[in-house]
This record gives sequence, C-alpha cells and structure tokens, in this order.
Amino acid sequence: MGTIQKDIENNIAFLRLNRPDVYNSFNREMALQLQKELDFCASSDLVRSVVISGNGKAFCAGQDLKEVTDKELNPGFRTILEEHYAPIIEKIRNLKKPVIAAVDGVAAGAGANIALACDVVVASERTSFIQAFSGIGLVPDSGGTFFLPRLIGFQKASALAMLGDKIKAKEAERMGMIYKVFTVEAFDEEVQKIAEKMAQMPTMALGLIKQALNSSMTNSLEDQLKLETELQLKASESNDYEEGVTAFLQKRKPEFKGN
Repeated sequence: MGTIQKDIENNIAFLRLNRPDVYNSFNREMALQLQKELDFCASSDLVRSVVISGNGKAFCAGQDLKEVTDKELNPGFRTILEEHYAPIIEKIRNLKKPVIAAVDGVAAGAGANIALACDVVVASERTSFIQAFSGIGLVPDSGGTFFLPRLIGFQKASALAMLGDKIKAKEAERMGMIYKVFTVEAFDEEVQKIAEKMAQMPTMALGLIKQALNSSMTNSLEDQLKLETELQLKASESNDYEEGVTAFLQKRKPEFKGN
C-alpha cells in the first residue's frame, strides 16, 4: 500500500496518509509520494475532487522528528522545506480541482498547515490543530504563516504560532479556521457527501474560483476585478455553463462534465 493509500471512487481521489504507527508524520518517502499522487490527480480525467485524510488515530503529526535527528537519514531542513513541503502546498493550491482536507484526530505542525492549505477543511469532533513549531524552537512552515493570518486574523495567528495552543475542532470552526465539524460517527459519511457533491459540480468553474481566490491573496482590487472578468469570460465559454443555464431553464438537475 505504501505511505500514501490512493483509492478512486465516483470521480473522487481519496489520498490517505498511511504511517499510522507514527501518527502519519512525514518522512521523505511520504512527502514525495503525496506529491506524485497530487500530480496524478491534476492530470487524470478520472478525478474531479480530491480528499486528503489520514489512516489511524491522527490526521498528521507533522514532520517525523526521528528522520531529522538521524545522522544518516536526515535530509536537512532546506531539503525538507524546499523539496517536501513547499511543493505539496503549491500542488494543492495549483490543482484545478477542489481539494478537501478530512481531518480526524490531531493535525500538528506541517500536518495542520497542509490541511489549512486545502480548499475545504472539515474535522471530526475529536480533532485538534496545533502549531507545534515554537515548542521545539522552530518557525511555522508549510504555508502556515501565509494561510493562518488570512483565515483567522493577524492577532489570533500570532498567538497560536507563538504559544502553540491546542485548538479543538469546534473552536477552530468558530474562529473561521475550518469549514465544518461533524461527529465522529457521521464524519466519513459527511466527507463523502461533500466530495461527491464537488465531483458532480462544474469542475472547470471550481478551478477558476480557486485561481481567483489564490490571486486575491496578493492582488489589488483593480487587478482582482480584471482577473474576475478574464475568468468569467473563460467560464462563460464552457460546456458546463451552457448545461447549467439550459438545465435551469428546463427546471432539471444539470449534468456537468467538468469542461
């Protein structure tokens, strides 16, 4: 099965971090394998939505510290950041399909920030998010200092990054860090519903929405308005737009193809 378990069902790619004995902490093998699977999702016509989750009791505990303290295995921090985590974040954000983080159990360090980089983050009630870096004398990475202040505001992000507080799922939902929280019993079913809904939606439009939101992080209002026009023109030329309008006028459910 390897460090990433991949299953495709109803145009949904389920990517499960698969090192449960170490709470799905990342080593080089798992980081590179996740990149490979994200590339597959980007290129495959079989995939219209992606779910990233973890096997076992945790979503992801971040970096495997045994790897970085092993004199023979340690790839070094520059390699870990530039070859492992940065490409994962970039691939998630550049993937022209929705990526859902299904967080069940602890999400700490890089594990938390990879989840927060996804388009939709849902969690079970037993989940907690931890910016665990300062506790061992490190700085948040994997996009944490970029996404967290944009999600919850500068002051909250600063406090969580410095104090390393454990944030329960309900509190994360309340402060706008994540989309929704579900009971442990209903979690898998609710994730499936969201993923299936997104896989049946006009995928091209979702990809363009993602592009617009990415650009809004740094664009001026003037630049963003221009980009919205450009993307809207592109969306209006799609088959899905034609199908959506036709279905609306005919009062039936649209059947989107993702183009």
